[in-house]
Amino acid sequence: MRAVIIGGGSISDYNYIKSKINSDDYIICADGGYDHAVKMGISPNIVLGDFDSIVDLPKDTEKIRYPVRKDFTDGELAVRYANEYGFNNVLMLGMTGDRADHTITDILLLIQCKNGCIIDDNNEIYIIRDDITIAGRTGDTVSILPVGGNLEGITTENLEYPLNNETLYFGESRGVSNVMCSDMCRVTVKKGIGLIIKVRKI
Repeated sequence: MRAVIIGGGSISDYNYIKSKINSDDYIICADGGYDHAVKMGISPNIVLGDFDSIVDLPKDTEKIRYPVRKDFTDGELAVRYANEYGFNNVLMLGMTGDRADHTITDILLLIQCKNGCIIDDNNEIYIIRDDITIAGRTGDTVSILPVGGNLEGITTENLEYPLNNETLYFGESRGVSNVMCSDMCRVTVKKGIGLIIKVRKI
């Protein structure tokens, strides 16, 4: 079973975001993410956080309340909950927005997930440690970004600008704006951690 975390970030295209949720997903709302769930007609399995952003939470809702003064964001508490209960596959929605600090932090939470993905109105964001296959469409933009150090031994398949056992250096932009040559591409790395960002083609 997959865990879907709905955060309190920006969601504009509710139909698109809702289409990413399966009927058998376990829904975790991080605080204000509950309001997004309501707008999509989704009933969460659990809501957690400090509840400083929720407009109206029914009394019978399964919930875990944390103090406002705490060491972790509501988003990280949701990821930790998913990991604690053995969800190896985690999809995060409503985790990006106007607050750059929260957006960057939430993206980096992917590092805590065995298999994690963030989807917003415009992007799909994945973590890569060894090998990943990305589904999309020919012409989709895909960027490969090192995180916390260099990304070494990168080999790509079905990307317009190929890499063959090469290195992307942390803090440089070489991996930005590659292009898919088919409906699927593959990226493998030998050392390091990176982000794969596929831009939604509308």
